[in-house]
Amino acid sequence: MIKKEINRISEVGKALISVEGNPGVALNHVVELLDADTNQSLSFAKAINISENSTRFQVFNGTGGLSTKTKLRMHEVPLTAGFSYNMLGRTFDGIGQVADNGPEVIFEKQLETSLDTLNPTVRLVPKQPLWTGIPMIDVFNTLVKSQKIPIFASPTEPYNRLLSQIAMGAQADVIIFAGIGLKFDEYHYFKDQLSQSGNIDKTIMFVHLAGESQIKGLMLPDVALSVAREFADQGKDALVLLTDMTNWSNILRNVANYQDMIPSLQGYPGSLYSELARRYEVAADIEGAGSITIIGATTLESLEDPVPDNTGYITEGQFFLENGKLKLARSLSRLKQQVNGNTRSDHRPIMTAMASLLADAEKAYEAAEVGAANDAFSQKLLAYRSDFIANMEEPFGDPLELDAALDRCWEILKRHFEPTETGLSKKLIEEYWDNQN
Repeated sequence: MIKKEINRISEVGKALISVEGNPGVALNHVVELLDADTNQSLSFAKAINISENSTRFQVFNGTGGLSTKTKLRMHEVPLTAGFSYNMLGRTFDGIGQVADNGPEVIFEKQLETSLDTLNPTVRLVPKQPLWTGIPMIDVFNTLVKSQKIPIFASPTEPYNRLLSQIAMGAQADVIIFAGIGLKFDEYHYFKDQLSQSGNIDKTIMFVHLAGESQIKGLMLPDVALSVAREFADQGKDALVLLTDMTNWSNILRNVANYQDMIPSLQGYPGSLYSELARRYEVAADIEGAGSITIIGATTLESLEDPVPDNTGYITEGQFFLENGKLKLARSLSRLKQQVNGNTRSDHRPIMTAMASLLADAEKAYEAAEVGAANDAFSQKLLAYRSDFIANMEEPFGDPLELDAALDRCWEILKRHFEPTETGLSKKLIEEYWDNQN
């Protein structure tokens, strides 16, 4: 319902506008910005700060073309996002508007994007695996439905390619890709890969390109996660791929600076932890419904940077991408023990054995750099290390089912060790060793 129109903007900033007093809105409510002469709709903005003397709004696509004469039309609803199954296979911008030059989508309902906290009593203990087709994840750090986990990587690593690889092999009902500050070629690469894999028809893309309105980038995760929650409420298992959460945090920092908020470490607002947590905590396995799993790419120069540091306290492990490889020693899924005991009988033992051998191989590698590690077993370890990096830590390629990934583990062990050198039980050796080619 439309409430009223007013014309009393007192200040126009880079991404914010201020209005004298409170025009009659609550936090997160939306106003429409109209040309003073023609009443043509120019943009939308969200109420983010309300005081006795003024109200501040975030403008979704920048304040260019706005002035103190611009009119505001009040709407008595918070920011909403449209929802429809017809969104599958389509691309939208940061506020949920069609962005692929296709036909308009007729939405079945409008969703609030406030990301209200889910009632803890309807959260289930995570017990279902979400297979990705990537051996380093499925075998060694199994992803669990409802898990929230980041990919930590330097800005030069192929983290978006890794998200694309996950989307290609993920056994989820719905995949929601949420990209903030993407380059144009990154967006098209992701879309092309999904089209080739056949998963595009179960994917919704929310895209904010570098150079577009910062406010659209800031709002994008809330819109994407609200849509994911609706799919979960309707019984679907949704996988949300967020990238890059450092880009998103930088926008948050910029907006906080526009509002003259007192900065914390490296200029980020003191609310950085709670802002990140509010998004990641949407992940849940919901009683009587589906699930939401979140993987968030987070670029970093150091793990002590504010964004990865805060993220590490919120999430349930991390995948670490280094030199194009998913590094076993730096990756961890804290929920993997919930599910990897209910798969093939060799899953946990071979995971443990190979990790232990890799740790020994890293010691042999360090020794070899100073001219040591010349004994026969050390040479086996060094060859094993190279094989492991090339065939297990390599995340790219055709997706593998879990059985095929476990079989590959046995093949690697057979290439370098005798059965008694693996640390595996006689029972497992008898069951699996001679069954490998």
